[in-house]
Amino acid sequence: MINVYEQVDRNKRRSGFIMVLFVLFIAFFAWVLSYILGYGPEMVSFAFVFAGVVSFSSYWWGDKIILSISGAREADRKRDFNFFTVAENLSLASQIPMPKLYVIEDSAPNAFAAGRDPAHAVVCATTGLLEKLDRTELEGVVAHEISHIRNYDTRLMGIVAILVGMVTLLADWFLRGMRFGGRNREERDNNFGALLFFVGIILALLSPLIAQLIQLAISRRREFLADASAALLTRYPEGLARALEKIAKDKEVLEAANKATAHLYIVNPLKGQEFVGWFAHLFNTHPPIEERIKALREMV
Repeated sequence: MINVYEQVDRNKRRSGFIMVLFVLFIAFFAWVLSYILGYGPEMVSFAFVFAGVVSFSSYWWGDKIILSISGAREADRKRDFNFFTVAENLSLASQIPMPKLYVIEDSAPNAFAAGRDPAHAVVCATTGLLEKLDRTELEGVVAHEISHIRNYDTRLMGIVAILVGMVTLLADWFLRGMRFGGRNREERDNNFGALLFFVGIILALLSPLIAQLIQLAISRRREFLADASAALLTRYPEGLARALEKIAKDKEVLEAANKATAHLYIVNPLKGQEFVGWFAHLFNTHPPIEERIKALREMV
């Protein structure tokens, strides 16, 4: 058995380790490309700045974009009373501003959180979730989403998305530079230059996939962390465990979700599209439900 505090600390350490690896991977990739193409570090800096500027708008207004894509309406206190009161109580307990609440008119039970910080956060639930869960189970789900906000997971995943964009840009920059031969052809004549040239080609082809896998790994770790934080917040892990069981058993597909937004939800909304097998799990946005429920029920 593992207590809730140990689970939270362990998941934080694992997420931090993955983030460090991600940044080191990008730095190494950028150095290899700048060396092969004969561009100085200023060109790498330009690529990073450009990618950051392009991605900034998505990071800053991402919650509004997602809500618009999902067709969500603003929650009404009288109409969505349980949702409002549960969110109010948990916000007070977690000592963060109450997030804005939204509802998606869809019978498939699910929920997500978005926003760059606790002061600009939203929690969105489907009508299916509000109708099919009892209040204790709803508390578990809302606590999970508020934990994402309090743990700055919504910001972290925005930053990760920017890093993935940078990797993709660098790979595209390298492949386009190769078309024109780069500026450092003489370096390829020596053994070290030839080796780096080969490494650069491999990285350019595989780095977008590697970056995506790292992003998915971070997303899965943050789900475990949010589960543990929710259990700590409600002091009742069984509520969230029961909610996850109900959501997982429900076979309805959330029509408002798509592959771009699936990682945001508490459970993968694209039912039947999960990958199976150990290697295939690397491509999933969420850890297996069975593992999450098992971890919750092992908490004391």
